[in-house]
Parts: sequence; structure tokens; C-alpha cells
Amino acid sequence: MEPVKQIACNPQVLLERARGALLGLAVGDALGAPAENMKPSEIRAKWGRIEGFVTEDPAGTDDTEYAIFSGLLLARHGSALTVSHVERAWHHWIADLDEGPFRGAGFSERGTLENLRRGLAAPISAQHRHAWSDGLAMRAAPFGVFAAGRPAEAARLVAIDGTVSHDGEGIYGGQAVAAGVAAAMAGGSPASVVSAALSVIPSDSWTARSLRRAVTAAPRGERAVRSAVVIGGYPWTDLAPEAVGLAFGAFAASVLTAVNMGRDADTTAAVAGALAGAMSGATAIPTAWASAIGPVRGSCLPSMRGYHVLDIADLLTPEYEAAR
Repeated sequence: MEPVKQIACNPQVLLERARGALLGLAVGDALGAPAENMKPSEIRAKWGRIEGFVTEDPAGTDDTEYAIFSGLLLARHGSALTVSHVERAWHHWIADLDEGPFRGAGFSERGTLENLRRGLAAPISAQHRHAWSDGLAMRAAPFGVFAAGRPAEAARLVAIDGTVSHDGEGIYGGQAVAAGVAAAMAGGSPASVVSAALSVIPSDSWTARSLRRAVTAAPRGERAVRSAVVIGGYPWTDLAPEAVGLAFGAFAASVLTAVNMGRDADTTAAVAGALAGAMSGATAIPTAWASAIGPVRGSCLPSMRGYHVLDIADLLTPEYEAAR
């Protein structure tokens, strides 16, 4: 395993990478949303190759809104975060609000909400049919931002968050993403980011196998990455081992690789964007993409309406504020 570098002591660099991670997540989410659940052939038939936003009003989906939710929770509690904190936040901000069906929420979120509303507590609240989904992976980047340079701590914290909604491979997917972002925040190389992700999950897990296969296939292009990871004929596209593998394969190539592979394209592009943004910083994101990202609309989580991912990045990097 390639060692993770020590985190840069310059608070401005840390903030730049934090903003890159969360802005990259939101940009990837908005880029990938129109291609969600599509096959590459369907994407080509409709748009050719997607090279940018294909809608006039791009916006993030549940991926961005749940990442903001977890970021706010983490900013409030930090390393003292407990499962009880997470469970109470789910009730306060989501489950106990009578605000409709939470449009766009994934199956794992819907299953969790149903269990919480029935009075079940964590970890029983995560016992539903989609505990293996990528719903934790999509909101894992803030943990890597907070625990910059500390992949193991990022993985520990995201597992606490995930206990309410996920189990098994669903937890591993979130841990791989959080640890990868933490390594990227420290200025690690692509190889060290992948190594950090693999270091926090069982080596024989489905997630680890998919991640290794995808990264190995990445130099051969999108078709090779997709073929290395996707199980033909499987109907669900939000499977954590698949989505995380595709995301890391795209990170080894480009965010647009995730978009053009289809499947759960908003999540895979969001994760790839978070990894790339954490490594290169917000200024590396094309201005036309970054400027299209505004405060979230609350289309899935009404309680998150009005928050911007850049505000969350600032909250998760208090060292910068202290140095001002």
C-alpha cells in the first residue's frame, strides 16, 4: 500500500481541496443525473457522447442533498459523532416531517424512513432489502473532507452514519469513498487514493473486488470498466459494489467516464467528482460547470433547501476559519 501523505499545513490549500471535493460531488451529480439508469447505447443515441450539461437547468439530486445532510451532522458533532446522533437527525430533518414522498430518494433511504417511522431503531432500521445500496457511498465525501489525511478515521465515522441505513457491502462502499477522499485531501496520488480506499474494507469483499477490477480496466476505456464490474442482466443500478467500482474506475480516467457509462450515473459521477475535486481543488473544476451549481432545491430533502455545498465545505474545515 502506498502511504498517504501528511496533510498540507496551509489552511488555504485544505479549504481549496474541501471545496473541490464537495463541488465536484455536486457537479458530477448534476452531470450524471440525465443519464441515470440508461445504457451506454441509449446515451449515445440521445446525446452522442456527453461532454457537459445536457439540460438548461442542471441541478443535483438526492446525492447532493444527502451529502449536505451528512455534512451538517458531521460539522455539528465531529469525531464525537454517535449512532444516536445520526438516528435523531434522520428523525428531526427527514422522518418526522410530513413533507411528501421525498422525491428522488433511493430505495435504501425509503426503506430506512419506513423503518424509522415504524419506531425501529438502529441498527435494525438498516434491515431492509437495499442495505447494500450506494446510498451511503453517495453521501460519504464529507467524512473524507473532515478527516483529511486520516482514511481510517473517515471510514470509522462514515460507518457510524451508515449504521442507521446500511449494512455489509453498503457500509463498505461508504468507507471506501470516505477513505479515498481523505487520502485525496492530503494530496495523495491516484494510486494512494485507491490504496486508502482498499485499506479500510475487507480485501475479499465484493466492493474491494469490484474496485480493483475497475481500476485495472480503466486504461482500456469506459467499455472495459463497465464490463469488469457490471453484472449482466441485474436490474438494480444502485448496488454499492458496482457503483463504487465504476466510480473509482472513472476517477482513474475522468468524471465524464462515469456519466457515459450510465447505470447509476449521478452517484458514480458524484463520487468520481468528489475524489477528483479533493485531489485537484475547486479551481480545477471547469468554471461553466462550477458556476451552474447553486443552493440545493430540497426536491428530495425539503429541510436541506437553500444550503450550498461550498458552505458545507467551509464548515468542515474549521482550521481555515481559525487562521483568518
